[in-house]
Amino acid sequence: MKEFVAEIVSMGKLRHRNLVQLHGYCRLKGELLLVYDYMPNGSLDKMLYSNARSNLNWFQRFQIIRGVVSGLLYLHEEWEQVVIHRDIKPGNVLLDADLNGKVGDFGLARLYDHGSNPDTTILAGTLAYMAPELHRTRKGTTNSDVFAFGISILELASGRRRIERKGLPEQENLWCWNSYGSGISVPSSAFLARKYFKLKI
Repeated sequence: MKEFVAEIVSMGKLRHRNLVQLHGYCRLKGELLLVYDYMPNGSLDKMLYSNARSNLNWFQRFQIIRGVVSGLLYLHEEWEQVVIHRDIKPGNVLLDADLNGKVGDFGLARLYDHGSNPDTTILAGTLAYMAPELHRTRKGTTNSDVFAFGISILELASGRRRIERKGLPEQENLWCWNSYGSGISVPSSAFLARKYFKLKI
C-alpha cells in the first residue's frame, strides 16, 4: 500500500496537456480506484473498431499521433524523472472532446532518475505491443515505449487491428510482417518517431 500511494503521489505531479490528468484515488471495499479526467470520445481503439468504418480523417489521425508523441516526450525526457509507460496502445490513448490524443492508464508505469537504468525485472504490457527484446531483458525502456507507439501508429494509419487471427495462436502474426514479406516497405517505429515526430530514443 505504501508503494502504491507513493507512486500515485508521483503520478499526480505529472502535468501535460497530452496526459490524462490523475485527480485522486480511493479505496473502496478492498479495491483501489483511480480518478482521472473524463474523456468524452473514449479510447482510440473504440473509435477505430467499434463502428464498421472509422470516420477519422487524416488530419484528425495526425493530431492524435502528435498528441501521443508530445505526451511520451514529456514522460521520457521533460519531467523530473523518466516515466516508462510500459503499455502504450490504442486502448490507453484517450480522446477529449476535440479528438486530442492523451496518454492514459499508468497502472504499469515505472519511474527512475535521469541517467540511471530502469530496475524493472517483471515482464509487463500487452503482448502484441511489446518490443521483441523485452522477452530477453525483461526491462521496459523508453525504446520499448516507442516500439509500442509504432505498432499503434500502424493501427491508426491502416484502421486494422495489430494481429490477424488465422488458425492456431502460434500462427498469429502482426499483419505488417506479412506485408513486409510481400515486398511492401514497412518503416520501423524508431524511424517514424525520429523522422516525423522528432522523438529522441
